[in-house]
Amino acid sequence: MTDSTDGGRSVRGSFRQRFLATGESRFVTIAAFLVVILGISIGGHLYGRFLSARDLGGRDAAIEQLQSEGQKLKRELDDKSAQITALQIKLANAQAALEAIMPSENTYNVNPNQTLIVANGHLTLGLIGSPGNEGVILNVNGKQQTVPAGQVLAVAPDASTKCAVVVQSFDMFKAVVNASCAGVKPQ
Repeated sequence: MTDSTDGGRSVRGSFRQRFLATGESRFVTIAAFLVVILGISIGGHLYGRFLSARDLGGRDAAIEQLQSEGQKLKRELDDKSAQITALQIKLANAQAALEAIMPSENTYNVNPNQTLIVANGHLTLGLIGSPGNEGVILNVNGKQQTVPAGQVLAVAPDASTKCAVVVQSFDMFKAVVNASCAGVKPQ
């Protein structure tokens, strides 16, 4: 229900017409509207700067934390790398010691004036004296032979077995010899 006056006009409608009808009241209304818009804009800008400053503070703290974690992880990585290197050196030393004690299958380190039974007991192998410049003197099953490095020496301890003796390398203190035997296949 609306209130009406004598001429059938509503009270609200007459207030709007009276208030906006004058030029001075229009100016005041527009000025007030502009001041409100300007206030909201300035307030929004200041609130946005506050929020961004707060976010920047959190971002800076997160960056510092990530940098310290990155440095910590780099130190751990360096420590692990040093440990791996130390373990690799220990492994290489252990393998070298094991190789000196138990060389590869059918490979033997023979010292000067030492005799070994090799190739599953088929051969008696001895190094006579120290190795020379050009080769070594081997005693294979009681037979002396001068053998340079890399030469294959074929030996038949019996009719059913053939053996091969190879001097792989030598120095002043030892000779590395590979000796293996295989049964002869019937023809």
